[in-house]
Amino acid sequence: MADQPLKPETKEKLEQVSVATLATALYKRGLRHQAIQDVRPLSQKGKNMVGPAFTLRYMPAREDRNQLGEFRNPEHPQRVAIETCPPGHVLVMDSRKSATAASAGDILITRLMMRGGAGVVTDGGFRDAMNIAKLEMPAYHSRPSSPTNLTTNEAIAINEPIGCGDAPVFPGDIVVGDDDSVIIIPVHLVDEIADEAVEMTAYEDFAIEQVRNGAAIIGLYPATKEENLKKFAEWRIANNR
Repeated sequence: MADQPLKPETKEKLEQVSVATLATALYKRGLRHQAIQDVRPLSQKGKNMVGPAFTLRYMPAREDRNQLGEFRNPEHPQRVAIETCPPGHVLVMDSRKSATAASAGDILITRLMMRGGAGVVTDGGFRDAMNIAKLEMPAYHSRPSSPTNLTTNEAIAINEPIGCGDAPVFPGDIVVGDDDSVIIIPVHLVDEIADEAVEMTAYEDFAIEQVRNGAAIIGLYPATKEENLKKFAEWRIANNR
């Protein structure tokens, strides 16, 4: 699937909404499995990771094909993926949901950052995770994992459809990660999902403010009482939302 350009205004909207809100917007459209399961940020960045997906797929390693000498091969898919992931994209790795061996380490992930990568996600683990956590670029994984990926995984295919943490990921889909988790938005839906998420976020911000002021949930969240919709309209005007 060829990338469709991510509109700057859409990217800006996605940078301001939570993965949880995006998951609800996708759920309304029948898409229930877009959140990548069992991944978490190595460190909180305070801003969302947003970018098109560029993918790398691992398969179970066969011992005769995965000796350390394989890393000397200039065509090794793991290395090629790092060197060809387009700037502004998020490298998403299908590591078979296994952190028994690392998907990559700090040298490769630093190189990805220096090439302009918007982030990296694996449903496996990273080695040198303590160093990756210090990078400016967002990174998400299952847990730290010191053994080289050759121990159990072979990098086999670049930029094809994958599964990552049970989420389907097609090249060019939009990846959004916040300080909690990561979700995949089908690229053909991204503009409308972003618009809806911004609207949902405005109401959620209003609702939590009301709750902090002592309001009850029933009739407020969701808004089933007309009086709350009226208060929300006034709140939007007062808060320029």
